[in-house]
Amino acid sequence: MTQQRVTIARIYIREGEHLLNRVLNFLRKEENVAGVTVLRGIAGYSDAGEWHTASLIDLALDLPLVIEFFDEPERIEMVIDRLQQRLPVAHVISWPATRHTSKP
Repeated sequence: MTQQRVTIARIYIREGEHLLNRVLNFLRKEENVAGVTVLRGIAGYSDAGEWHTASLIDLALDLPLVIEFFDEPERIEMVIDRLQQRLPVAHVISWPATRHTSKP
């Protein structure tokens, strides 16, 4: 088993911001980061405290989205800088982690 130091980053956006495809294209086509996952939230609120929820009553189309990606620490720092220069993503967090693989 091989271990590698990586940094995980998360971007918090809403469906209504229409940024998902732009961010994914940037991460894959321009930066080719090691891994990306998108999670759709069932509830969340923004800076202004406005709730965005999934309910049968309103069938919300503005749910929270979390775009999580990882790569080598130095690469992630550069990717986040470039991403924030090009796209209006205000909520980005990151933390160190260890990648465990069975590849030699």
